[in-house]
Amino acid sequence: MTTLSSRFKFASAPDSWGVLDYPGPSWEQSYQIMLDEMAVAGYAGTELGPYGFLPTDPQLLASELAQRKLKLLASFVPASLGDPAATDVVVAQITRVGGLLAALGAPFLVLADAQSAERDRIAGRVPRDGSRGWTADQWRQVARVVAEAAQVVAGFGLDLVFHPHISTYVETPEETEQFFDVTSASKIGLCLDTGHCAYAGGDPIAEAEKYRDLLRFVHIKDVNEKILAEARRKQSTFEQAIEMQAFTIIGQGSIKFPEFLGVLARNDYSGWMVVEQDVKFGAMAVPPVQSIAASLRYLRRVVAELEAAVARK
Repeated sequence: MTTLSSRFKFASAPDSWGVLDYPGPSWEQSYQIMLDEMAVAGYAGTELGPYGFLPTDPQLLASELAQRKLKLLASFVPASLGDPAATDVVVAQITRVGGLLAALGAPFLVLADAQSAERDRIAGRVPRDGSRGWTADQWRQVARVVAEAAQVVAGFGLDLVFHPHISTYVETPEETEQFFDVTSASKIGLCLDTGHCAYAGGDPIAEAEKYRDLLRFVHIKDVNEKILAEARRKQSTFEQAIEMQAFTIIGQGSIKFPEFLGVLARNDYSGWMVVEQDVKFGAMAVPPVQSIAASLRYLRRVVAELEAAVARK
């Protein structure tokens, strides 16, 4: 009998060190120290982070990861999917990163809509009736670009998954449902981010159950619901909410991870979960080396308790 400890594999990612999607001060920190801290904390893998932060030379990156027994899992590719020009942008981004992922045996490419100023102004407060969303023509464009992306990704031997994300046009549970309705022919899977789901007003446990057949990758984040409520009241942007420390060490927030992981266990999920905490570089309340270790200790304890509960039956 396969144990949950062997089925559930935990990885880390550069965003827990405040690494942004574009070059700046957060890119000046040592990636070697970051990878060291992931390994010391007990993680078995990492995401690539923004292209160019970690080495883009396959041999060098493979060596750095092998020294620490870390597996490369995925790259995050955001694009303005409702824009008619998005297809060329997505294909170019996938082509740039796909060879690196394939060379290191990474399983996934994570696609998302790009954050926009329009949606950032209503982050976490998007009307659930679709009145601030894409038009029918834009949704048809989304279907076209995802179909093209799926073909390109398949050429690299990668699995394409989609990440509903705060401050984008696919944020809420309703928008997520519409996304998978219009893109169903592409066979794209779901990358469920527990923190972004909760921020958007969704229930990660319910979403994991609803999309059990599409759920192929998980981002584990936790949120402080009181801080989120304050951010919504102040009409804060996503970045402002991060600065308010809306995202917490796993297990110290509002998401019920014993129930969430229990749903994954019952639905035979087996694979990777990337443990993250959205933070502002240089303004972390707890150093990442401590926070990522605390998160993993908590998750391992939850997994052990779930295993013990199964053994008692």
